[in-house]
Amino acid sequence: MRVLQITKMACRRWRAWGLVVVGALGLGALALPAGGQEADTADERRAARPQPAGGRPVVAPGYFLFPIAPGTQSFLAGSMGELRPNHFHGGLDIKTAGGVNRPVYAAADGYVSRLKQSSFGYGNVLYITHPNGLTTVYGHLNEFRGPVAAELLRRQYERQSYETELFFAKDQYPVRRGEVVALSGNTGGSAGPHLHWEVRDAQDRQYNPLQWGGFSELQDHVAPTLQAFAVEPLGIEARVANRYDKKVFVPRVQPGPGVATTWPDTINCFGTIGLLVQGFDRFDGAWNKNGIQRVAVQVNGQPYYQHNIDAVPFPVGTRQVANFVDFQYQHTLGRLLQKLWVDEGNDLALYTAPGPQRGRLNVEAGQVYTVDVVLADSYNNQTPLHFVLRGQAPAYFKTRAAAVKRPALRYEIDRNLLKAVAADPDTAAVGGNLVIYKGNRQLEVRPSYTVASENVYLYDLRAGLPDSLQFRGVTKVFDRQAMIPVGKEMSYSTAHVNLQFGPQTLFTNLYLGTNFRPEATGSGFWTVGNPIAPLYYPLRLTLKPAAPPADLRRSAIYSATLKGGRAYVGGQWDEQGQISAIVKQFASYRILTDEKAPTGSLVGRPGGQVLFRVGDDLSGLASYKLLVGGQFRLLRYEYKNATLFSVPTDTLGPRLRGPAELHLTDQAGNERVIPLNL
Repeated sequence: MRVLQITKMACRRWRAWGLVVVGALGLGALALPAGGQEADTADERRAARPQPAGGRPVVAPGYFLFPIAPGTQSFLAGSMGELRPNHFHGGLDIKTAGGVNRPVYAAADGYVSRLKQSSFGYGNVLYITHPNGLTTVYGHLNEFRGPVAAELLRRQYERQSYETELFFAKDQYPVRRGEVVALSGNTGGSAGPHLHWEVRDAQDRQYNPLQWGGFSELQDHVAPTLQAFAVEPLGIEARVANRYDKKVFVPRVQPGPGVATTWPDTINCFGTIGLLVQGFDRFDGAWNKNGIQRVAVQVNGQPYYQHNIDAVPFPVGTRQVANFVDFQYQHTLGRLLQKLWVDEGNDLALYTAPGPQRGRLNVEAGQVYTVDVVLADSYNNQTPLHFVLRGQAPAYFKTRAAAVKRPALRYEIDRNLLKAVAADPDTAAVGGNLVIYKGNRQLEVRPSYTVASENVYLYDLRAGLPDSLQFRGVTKVFDRQAMIPVGKEMSYSTAHVNLQFGPQTLFTNLYLGTNFRPEATGSGFWTVGNPIAPLYYPLRLTLKPAAPPADLRRSAIYSATLKGGRAYVGGQWDEQGQISAIVKQFASYRILTDEKAPTGSLVGRPGGQVLFRVGDDLSGLASYKLLVGGQFRLLRYEYKNATLFSVPTDTLGPRLRGPAELHLTDQAGNERVIPLNL
């Protein structure tokens, strides 16, 4: 049993928050077990070298050539810093008219420093390092061009693998500005044909190429579009419209791009609050929605906050998008709101002089705050928003709806606060108290307000985790077993699971709940954490089945849903019959055994090549190999349509004639050999 302690200071704090201490309840800290046009001269193209650590590179306008159809109007499918589900978009997605094999040009003099051929992620990707120390990245390519393509093919046959990554020394494969280095494609994680183009520095920070003057090929006279804004309480004392709730304000008619919006009503609030905004941007002649580059806030005419998504560290920093937006709201109510403050755990360098409040606004009773928000794109097209906040001290109030027949109780966790809501059939002027239990001790909490016969209670969980909550005979067990503090390396363990957190796993304090449900067939169903709580860095998950599967080699961890969905995670078994894996998100998990080998069949001979359809019913394809007359022949894998195919540009492999074998192996090690006669 965990031992809890109470202090006089905690008692005073509880009373200040409207809590009544009954007996000697202890709720102390929980102890856990261990672009521009082409320039005419080299001088005009020359850029300053990147500034020292912490600075940003200065690049002369025109230094970089537009990499697709230079001199011709182009359109973007994605802009730098666009908010994707699990990352900031790190460059420009340049449309290729819906097709592949468009020439891709080197943006500046330099040398090929790296290339990778892969079925996932950036797909086929090329890196060119330039004399100014920056590197341009060209992703989702269909083919490479020049002598480096021949070197890649040679290495692939040497390794007998399509999935190959190569690094090259300076000047080993030099390229000139405007040289065709590849053909555009739709490889890797691309959702359609386009060129993904980035600019990075030596530390792999991704930069917005448009910040250095833009490109004549891209026209943008369209300002961002405002969809909504919000005001959110950030502390137990804070209120918006006298409630502890995020309040979202949506214009009755969505304003057009660049149209100034003035919210007609004064917004009453109090305490420490945060502002949020939702919107999108478009370029000339394109309908797809792009991201907003810059947002600036003024309060009472003075600069208060600004972010500019022009530089994002890759790869880990890009996952900070889950902390930059309201991740929970996005994944529950679907609205993508950007925070206009620097939240806990956010170490991105996107902000201009955030100050000690870091964008949070402290609203005092009786004071009026005029707020002006400007949304801007890379071409400084702007859309203004204006609203007024008035400080209003919180006071208990009660509104009634239709008579409540019986009491009910629910709760949620917001940041460090427990927010409990009780349906109260009592018609008294003040709602009844909520009782928080810990062991044989209890704490009564007064309602903060009552809306439509529902009492709302607020309790700071940093004072200690309860066992259960009770309201008028209705009891709810508190389903979080531990508080995992942010910024610390620690582990949490039960009889069924172990979690190891690193110092950067979390953005903020985590109130962790786990559950294990035995299954008649299989080793069980583990629920670990809440999927709407994002992780920054991965954590190590260890599952402890009561009876390990008979075939450990083919058994692994899978993320799972109650409706039968599953996705391979993997894992390593230890001598105690436990399996561990690194995971990037909270989810539910099962241990499954894959005993079926992959399937495959020859479905065509387009242009004298071979095309196979492949599949696996559980763990997924891990490796493949085609042998023709006993000799290796290179195949490409396209996971989006589950095909393997050869390519006409392969000059090293054997002819596709005669007896052959297709070898397929899945993630569990099951192998199938399919005999062929080509």
